[in-house]
Amino acid sequence: MADPRHCKLLILGSGPAGYTAALYAARANLRPVLIAGMEPGGQLTTTTDVDNWPADAMGVQGPELMERFKQHVERFDTEIVSDHIESVDLSARPFSLVGGSGTYTCDSLIIATGASARYLGLPSEEAFKGRGVSACATCDGFFYKQQKVAVIGGGNTAVEEALYLSNLCSEVLLVHRRDSLRAEKILQDRLFEKERSGNVRIIWNHTLDEVLGDQSGVTGMRIRHVTDGSTREIELMGVFIAIGHTPNTSLFVDQLDMAGGYLQVHGGNQGDATATSIPGVFAAGDVMDHVYRQAITSAGTGCMAALDAERYIESMPLS
Repeated sequence: MADPRHCKLLILGSGPAGYTAALYAARANLRPVLIAGMEPGGQLTTTTDVDNWPADAMGVQGPELMERFKQHVERFDTEIVSDHIESVDLSARPFSLVGGSGTYTCDSLIIATGASARYLGLPSEEAFKGRGVSACATCDGFFYKQQKVAVIGGGNTAVEEALYLSNLCSEVLLVHRRDSLRAEKILQDRLFEKERSGNVRIIWNHTLDEVLGDQSGVTGMRIRHVTDGSTREIELMGVFIAIGHTPNTSLFVDQLDMAGGYLQVHGGNQGDATATSIPGVFAAGDVMDHVYRQAITSAGTGCMAALDAERYIESMPLS
């Protein structure tokens, strides 16, 4: 095996948090190395209209925004490596990481690995993944043009997915287990307008009981009423699961303090807001934030993590 690649600062993740951390670290002459991960660009690469990014008054497409992030950090000579980290050892210095195509050591580490789509855990859901079950409307919606589909969920993700699919599909059913949505008010208003005048129908107080299908893929779904337990089957061609995300922190189990899968950070009383339970390891974005979960807040914590890492590296004894 080749000798490990060493750097002062290694950044895991290429979403808003990782890229912003890289930008600030590069401008501090830390020469950061950024490992892009399995989903370069993060969740925003699967988002269409981003209307709440400051200074983009007319909105911006998610993939375009992330490409601009990438170009910005490259302007300051951030090295971006197309690799995915498979194991981490934080028990010794320098920290050691093994990826699919290389090994790395670093004096300081910023974890910005984001979050991944959460699924319900139904056997039928797993059986039809990629054959009619999806967690990304912008990735797969095109395959269901002029077809009937369902979106499962009631938060921002679900409403955004339903709105996007309504421009492609003949009918979109939004299935929600409660009698009110949890999405932002402006998104709810857009959805209700689509329901009144378009091709969206909301099915309240129901859960997905089973995805139905055959060798060709999904052919329908069975939903269950949350109160009386009654079920009904609906014919359709696609089911989009939109019930949120799970932080990508499994690599750090038993190494860093967590709460509900999210990395715990100090919070900033001593100027180390993004510091984890191991000195020199910092967290930014959705891996440590289960409350706000916005691109702009992720970017903000990426900035904070870079500044925290810079102070940490400056405090290290000279070798």
